[in-house]
Amino acid sequence: MPSDVEPSAVAPYDALLLLSFGGPDGPDDVLPFLRNVTAGKNIPDERLAVVAEHYHHFGGASPINGQNQALQRALTDEIARRGLDLPVLWGNRNWMPYTRDALAAAYADGARRVVAVVTSAYSSYSGCRQYRENLWASLDELGPEFGLPAGEHPLVVDKVRSYFNHPGFVQANIDAVTEAFESIGRDARLVFVTHSIPDTMDAASEVSGASYRAQHLDVAATVAAAVEERLGRPLTWDLAYCSRSGPPSQPWLEPDVNDHLTALAADGVQAVVMSPIGFVSDHMEVAFDLDTEAMQTAAELGIVAVRADTVGVREPFVRGLVDLVLERAALARELGADPALLPQGDAPALEQATVGALPAFPSVCRPGCCRMREGVATGIPAACSADPLS
Repeated sequence: MPSDVEPSAVAPYDALLLLSFGGPDGPDDVLPFLRNVTAGKNIPDERLAVVAEHYHHFGGASPINGQNQALQRALTDEIARRGLDLPVLWGNRNWMPYTRDALAAAYADGARRVVAVVTSAYSSYSGCRQYRENLWASLDELGPEFGLPAGEHPLVVDKVRSYFNHPGFVQANIDAVTEAFESIGRDARLVFVTHSIPDTMDAASEVSGASYRAQHLDVAATVAAAVEERLGRPLTWDLAYCSRSGPPSQPWLEPDVNDHLTALAADGVQAVVMSPIGFVSDHMEVAFDLDTEAMQTAAELGIVAVRADTVGVREPFVRGLVDLVLERAALARELGADPALLPQGDAPALEQATVGALPAFPSVCRPGCCRMREGVATGIPAACSADPLS
């Protein structure tokens, strides 16, 4: 198939890194994986064993690894379809293949500048900054390994912007929700679901005037309006949360999806469509928290429930991610490798496609962006930032 862009459109990038959370491949991996996830939090193995049961419910293997491999293949195919040459690597924050190993392989293959796509569409500490901290730490480790002085990185790594309001991500969700309503065949309440985070993290996640919660509400409103138009009838929708962890004394975003289903049943709601707009694939939070626990709650309440697909490898989503890579490449060609050239965000002349009420978020994170708590620096440097220590 002929290319629809010039081969040079990916310059200056030598590789694309699909950067994800990671998950265990079998029962023996579960506890070591959870120790990685909770490193530095002093959580005893007895508490981790409770979470481990979620994985053992599925034979000890997380579905996220296979889903990342599927997305890696889909991105490779879409890049080839456009006649471009950009190898797609895969690395994880918390399990094999680790980020540092993927970057080491890229360097060994001759790459010197890499663009990263994180499998998290929204901006927050856990969805953005932790990945950037992981990138910086991985690059720090690799410098001496490749004979460089301490503190010198062998690669430049950029990332695409948070893509919650990119047309590809939103369109894939509109398609999935529409299909779910068509499958349920009756009027139903639309319940959007995402991963809960602490209230303090939500307050510190604000970018361009929009917190993590506000980002989701913007996407939800956009998706609901488009589905209404397709179905030819009005919808009532809500945003709920899943996967809360941490001490009960710490406030997290609410309502929990199970509590919300209980409240809906008390109000006489008899059917729901659950849309996991906070996730890009059917990994553990979807497979257990929604497909197992929330579906069981709905059944016990007498609610007919259908779960819409995540965006997965749907064509609009994959195409949109490649569009974002090309957008980031154009920005890199315009401004070079120095992130200090972008202290206030991306170049205003660059065309950045969005839907909804919010603007395109910057791909070079601003000082203080996505901290764990407002005004409290982590003390850990993060890549893809105008100020790595801020």
